[in-house]
Amino acid sequence: MSLLEDRYTVIAVDLLGHGGSPVPADPSEYTRDGALADLDDLLAELGVPAVLVGHSLGGYFALAHAATRPGRVRGIVVENTGPGYRDPVKRERWNDRTRRNAARFDVPLQVTELNLQHDSVVMDRLDDITTPTLVLAGGDDRPEYIGAGQYLERKMPDAHLVVVDGGGHSMHDATHADHVADLIAGFVAGLPPVD
Repeated sequence: MSLLEDRYTVIAVDLLGHGGSPVPADPSEYTRDGALADLDDLLAELGVPAVLVGHSLGGYFALAHAATRPGRVRGIVVENTGPGYRDPVKRERWNDRTRRNAARFDVPLQVTELNLQHDSVVMDRLDDITTPTLVLAGGDDRPEYIGAGQYLERKMPDAHLVVVDGGGHSMHDATHADHVADLIAGFVAGLPPVD
């Protein structure tokens, strides 16, 4: 989000196997707990309360962080993401689709482990996530992301959904970068000041 760098300190985190991060061959290295521990290390190094901004899988990890580590961040912004699945059948359908799509997206199969759903920890704790949350959904993305955004807004005590007309899955990088940056900046400006 280079459009926010003139207003905030912005740190882009590459999940294991993504972007410029290493791509270990061992599938067991790609876990939610490992990704959240890496995020904990970064937040500890910063030493100030941060706002987590995550797109798709990154949004899921932002929610998982808030669900398992309450009160550690000032706010959360999620874009075109969902909280996972409580129903084991739906979870396995998601996992099968993730594995099938690995080659289509040129993702090594072991990296898909990071995207697999093994439990419903986020779904089960949404009512307890009191961290202020901005939920962004692209109006032209898959309809389930708008549905997931509506669900998050209903279940989370302090979540607000904004559907971006014409926005696709990666609207922050493409068609609506300025608008998404402005929405994030407005959300951060409205957060309570840091003590």
